Amino acid sequence: MAEFNQTQEIKRRFFAMRNGIVADTIRKAGLQYKMIFGLNLPQITEIAADITPSRELAEQFWADTRTRESMLLAPMIYPREELTRERASEMLREVSTTEVADILCHRLLRHLPYAMDLATDAVTSASEMERYGGFRLMFNLLYSRPADIRPFVEAELASGTPLTHPICKSMLDEIKFLIDEE
Repeated sequence: MAEFNQTQEIKRRFFAMRNGIVADTIRKAGLQYKMIFGLNLPQITEIAADITPSRELAEQFWADTRTRESMLLAPMIYPREELTRERASEMLREVSTTEVADILCHRLLRHLPYAMDLATDAVTSASEMERYGGFRLMFNLLYSRPADIRPFVEAELASGTPLTHPICKSMLDEIKFLIDEE
């Protein structure tokens, strides 16, 4: 019987849990991954729960931009205390889909002491995807800093960017609710 390293074992779990219907739906939606196993988020979270956080392993999975599930798993297993501000900024710039941005921001970046600084830098980027990531990160910080976040949201809404419009509209509605504004 062949021995497998940790990366191979994890990929074997992806394969064992694959869902062709979900994978086909994701492909038809236009995502350009070479490999899509079709795992849902609870399945990826289950796999992550069995992995001891490791920067090296997380970086290895993050670098596997060809595989959807690898990109989603990486932020779940990245030790927060080992993520530098510079690397966190790079990761936000490297995001290629809204799904990856959502998981990166929710599972990893929002927990960092410099999360608001990361978000502020990202929302001023020329890259629409990076701005989306910045707003997704701000959404995670919204309840503690609505007044700080509102000007960024309003400016982005005025830009009319289709990618960021839905998240910014939701954020503005939430801000208005939080400050009891009609």
